[in-house]
Amino acid sequence: MADEIVIFHNPRCSKSRETLKLLRDRGIEPTVVRYLDNPPDAKAIRALLGKLQIEAHALMRRKEKRYRELGLSPEKSARELVDAMAENPFLIERPIVVVGQRAAIGRPPEAVLEILPTR
Repeated sequence: MADEIVIFHNPRCSKSRETLKLLRDRGIEPTVVRYLDNPPDAKAIRALLGKLQIEAHALMRRKEKRYRELGLSPEKSARELVDAMAENPFLIERPIVVVGQRAAIGRPPEAVLEILPTR
């Protein structure tokens, strides 16, 4: 059985829209998770980090005003960074596409191609 393909999507983000279009253009209709409406909790964020194989700080939108307001930085602990993303989901980089135990950030959108199943 093929793995479900999930996109953590923000329809207001051009890269997120482009990544969703890229998937659909390839005949893939992913499960769309509008993560600002249904934010992942800290456990789910840690699972995403494992699938992405990156550290917490690499998943953060560092140019957001809230990032500065919270005094976030690479020196903060992974727990602090994950908790900040769970409480402020707009700090999570987007879009994220998940296929089974692998994930990729769609920046650029073509970055997700490496994790898609071959047809």
